[in-house]
Amino acid sequence: MSHDSTHSDEPLNWGAAFFGWIVPGLGQVSIGHARRGILAGVGILGLFLGGLLIGGVDCVDRHEDPLWFYAQAGSGPIALAADWANSALLKTGKVGELVETPSSMPRAAPMLVSSFKTVTPANEIGTLYCALAGLMNLVVIFDALKRRPLERDDSTKGHAR
Repeated sequence: MSHDSTHSDEPLNWGAAFFGWIVPGLGQVSIGHARRGILAGVGILGLFLGGLLIGGVDCVDRHEDPLWFYAQAGSGPIALAADWANSALLKTGKVGELVETPSSMPRAAPMLVSSFKTVTPANEIGTLYCALAGLMNLVVIFDALKRRPLERDDSTKGHAR
């Protein structure tokens, strides 16, 4: 089996990887693979937004579910925005009212949670969807990091065919 040393010596596309984290699929678009980037971005954002629709915005929570949040953060700033909405709006009572819930620990004070907090399996499914979107985006980011940029053919510009 031969090893192709020319492919491994190519520089990594760090800018494309960064753009791919900011907006899923933008890394591929920035190196000339527009169709691949658009399809990946639509799939990842669709999965993440589907998770928010199924489980509610409280399925992205870096304080209560930090390990799940690490996976969700792969989706980019949209995960950070969802976590902010959960922390700043739901947990403070600015949206909905805060209600007392019994603690699972005996002699512990009751906890206050938002009336919009979902405690059904739908929340778990939403958490899973958002985490899968983040992990999928990491794969797309690594693809943009190693993929060869398309060569732009400037010789045919301006010539009518």
